[in-house]
Amino acid sequence: MEDLDFSGKPATPAPKPVTKPTPPAEPASLYEPRLALEFFKIAGTLEQFPAGKQIFAENEKTGGFFSKGARIYLLLDGDVALTLKGKPLELVLPGEIFGEMAAIAETPRAATATARKSCKVLSLDEKGFLQALQQMPEFALMLMSIMAQRLRRSLAKLAGGKTRVPALDQKNSLDKRILAELQHALGDPVPTVANPGQTVVTKGAVGACMFVVTRGRIAISVDGTVIEYVGPGGVFGEMALVERTGRAATATAETECAWLLIAREPFLAMVKSNPAFGIALLRSMAGRVQHIGNLLREGA
Repeated sequence: MEDLDFSGKPATPAPKPVTKPTPPAEPASLYEPRLALEFFKIAGTLEQFPAGKQIFAENEKTGGFFSKGARIYLLLDGDVALTLKGKPLELVLPGEIFGEMAAIAETPRAATATARKSCKVLSLDEKGFLQALQQMPEFALMLMSIMAQRLRRSLAKLAGGKTRVPALDQKNSLDKRILAELQHALGDPVPTVANPGQTVVTKGAVGACMFVVTRGRIAISVDGTVIEYVGPGGVFGEMALVERTGRAATATAETECAWLLIAREPFLAMVKSNPAFGIALLRSMAGRVQHIGNLLREGA
């Protein structure tokens, strides 16, 4: 695999299971094919699929994060067609990853993946993913950047709609043990406190940290519509770690709240020392992408 070279590929291609082409004004993705290759080479399994072979099927249940048989893939050679109900969605090309959303978000596969040509892939199960993540925590940020772009596109569409939508109730993305470890790793800072009704983040403001709620309830809204509630153990503002653009939503304290701030470098250090922290954040963000996507489909 040492002779594989994805350096000629643009830095912007990202796995896009069910998304439309990126508008020109959207920030470039941080997806890096060579970083993905190095990540998968750490513990990946080399597999080959003949033309016409189905790799996984839509609505196939993963049963939990990297459950038995669940894998994510990096395409080395050939191409893979993603389809939904028999209709084409996407063509995966060498250097791109696929199958990651269902494994991370604990949801059924959103599409069917079929080898259009004879393919070679590197695949990772849960054990391999954890091993690689501990050695290359930057990969978690890269995945978050991909999800951030999907979420930003979906939020923009949602803001332009008129349908009243139910809000996602997010809490316990980080359990008490991980939350305590995070606070200790940050030097045991005193959490920042906000009173009910206080604006924590304003849409459009530029930030460099994400928020981890330790107490209370925070409402996340887009143009006056609440799309999510974040409680203890929940997180928001992750996009600031991977993008240098304005906040995608406004955050307001519903009750007396407290939170911890975490910047990029402490985030990477925490993922390296405790991969479960990175997985919890990836799962939380993937769940939000799926939730907003479902709202858009229901309102269509």
